[in-house]
Amino acid sequence: MLMVQIVLFDGFDLLDAIAPYEVFCAAAMNADNAVSVEFVTAEGPRSVASGINGLTLEASGRLNPAQAGIILVPGAAGGVDGDGPDSIPAVLGRAMNTELTGMIGQAFGRSDIVVATVCGGSLLLAMGGLLEGRPAVTHILGMELLGATGAIPVPARVVDAGNLVTGGGVTSGLDVALYLVERELGPRISHAVEQLFEFERRGTVWRETGMAAKSQKVLPLDEPNIAADKAPMNYSTPGGNITQASVFDGDWDTAIATPVGKLQVRLSISTSHGMIQGKATQGHETVEFLTPVLKDNRLTWLLQITKPMRLNLKFEVVVDGDHMSGSAKAGMLPASKVTGRRVSSPGVM
Repeated sequence: MLMVQIVLFDGFDLLDAIAPYEVFCAAAMNADNAVSVEFVTAEGPRSVASGINGLTLEASGRLNPAQAGIILVPGAAGGVDGDGPDSIPAVLGRAMNTELTGMIGQAFGRSDIVVATVCGGSLLLAMGGLLEGRPAVTHILGMELLGATGAIPVPARVVDAGNLVTGGGVTSGLDVALYLVERELGPRISHAVEQLFEFERRGTVWRETGMAAKSQKVLPLDEPNIAADKAPMNYSTPGGNITQASVFDGDWDTAIATPVGKLQVRLSISTSHGMIQGKATQGHETVEFLTPVLKDNRLTWLLQITKPMRLNLKFEVVVDGDHMSGSAKAGMLPASKVTGRRVSSPGVM
């Protein structure tokens, strides 16, 4: 029997969860009950409020990451603009910080489980560091953010990456579920469900097989090639002397106000032989600046963070004396305000 667990979390999108549920239930009717589907949560049986007017669904069990079959994660419903507590990034961030991320990580370690997502469900997993380097899709508004997590955005309706199957916008839940029914139970059962629903699955399912199109590049949207950009940037004036970098040099205590909480980060910036370099320390983790560029008194760089979520943040800052200000941005997330104070300066070289 094909066991399907659809994971609910506070603020989930109703259609993301209900559409696949109905598809799998219809498949069970057409396949002599060869499919079992239930709503679950990371915490166990409970009422779960959706992000649509607080409408609730009942989860009957606790997610079992060791149960063979399919685990499907929906996206969130909420505000697209802004960084309030009901915004989609904030809802996904709260879900990511539950036991769900660890449970899905366990499921990925098994060969008999397929993890599927609809809409922002892939963002939830990607923000938790589970999709780095893997092809995936999400709602079109979240594709840039998906790339900023280190996943590889693919602009397809459904993306099949083996034990990971992801779907695009809200209504793609029908397409994802119908494709999984075809993949696991065969095309005749999937076709019977399509006839019952008077719905035909949309688009070609993208798989990393066969010949690649010459013009097709599967890279994070609007994000640099991280692997190729880990060298420090050389910046110099026509005369060969650094004239601006010294205003940024030193150690800085900074605060980054993100939609999912404030980050306290120590920045260390230095210039040596025309090379601008920097590193950021948060807790016990230190990471190097990627592609630092100084232009028009502004310093920009890319930073790969893992807390409170996995993101590639693009920073742009200016300084006024010992005070730093600017922004950090990742994909569709609102720009986060960056403020800082220099706590030490390098000696004169």
